[in-house]
Amino acid sequence: MPRNSPPAQPPASHAVAVRTISFGPADRAVPASAEVAVEAPVNIVYGNLPYAVMMATPSDLEDFVAGFSLTEGIVRSVDEIRSIAVTPQADGIVVSVELAPGRFREHLARRRNLSGRTSCGLCGVEALADLPSAQARAAAAPPIAPEAIGAALGALEQRQPLHRLTRSVHAAAWCDRRGAILAVREDVGRHNALDKLIGARLRAGHDAGEGFVLVTSRASFEMVEKAAIFGAGTLVSISAPTSLAIERANALGLTLVCVARADSATVFAGRLADTVEAGPR
Repeated sequence: MPRNSPPAQPPASHAVAVRTISFGPADRAVPASAEVAVEAPVNIVYGNLPYAVMMATPSDLEDFVAGFSLTEGIVRSVDEIRSIAVTPQADGIVVSVELAPGRFREHLARRRNLSGRTSCGLCGVEALADLPSAQARAAAAPPIAPEAIGAALGALEQRQPLHRLTRSVHAAAWCDRRGAILAVREDVGRHNALDKLIGARLRAGHDAGEGFVLVTSRASFEMVEKAAIFGAGTLVSISAPTSLAIERANALGLTLVCVARADSATVFAGRLADTVEAGPR
């Protein structure tokens, strides 16, 4: 897919006036300034037909829409996207996507309307048959070593500039087998952050390879589906999983590691490399 010239997009954050309150015998309010993450409606349009309005941070929108198009099943590969044009407007941002002719005809046949909220991964799905579904891996992915996960967790904070400013956004990172972080994307929505990461890797010509995805959110089933659709063999989350996330990870052959900290993590599906299973106490 051709990379378009970066358009002038709204900033990802901006400063607002606040008052800092001190609690105690002499309560006082001190004027201050705080940086907040921008949340904007992003209208995704295929051809001339609106498809979705997602609440997102207006940065890396080409990556977001490329990843979203793949994980929503609109395209099978990024090569089926001819162009992406971002147009800021007074009431939001329009992202126009030109699909390959054959793919656009298939899209018209399965088109649905979606109204997306910041935290929503399945808003607008009208039937169980419409749930996104990845394919199980043909072969198990090489297991990741625990020390690689620890290394990635230790480096992630310094790779989240928007989070350091605002403390209100999620991050998704792609890490190699040693735990080196190769790409990070941030957004107010956890699904958006992961779609941005997937889109960034695809637009740069990289597939999932043998690394792993690290996310700063909980591991719900749609996060597992998105990671598996991309082709990742391991998903690491700093928060806990849901029951369906564990079921889908087992069915898809995806290693699911959650409640990940610098010194420990819990494996809910699959396995890590070089770990010794202790017997019952």
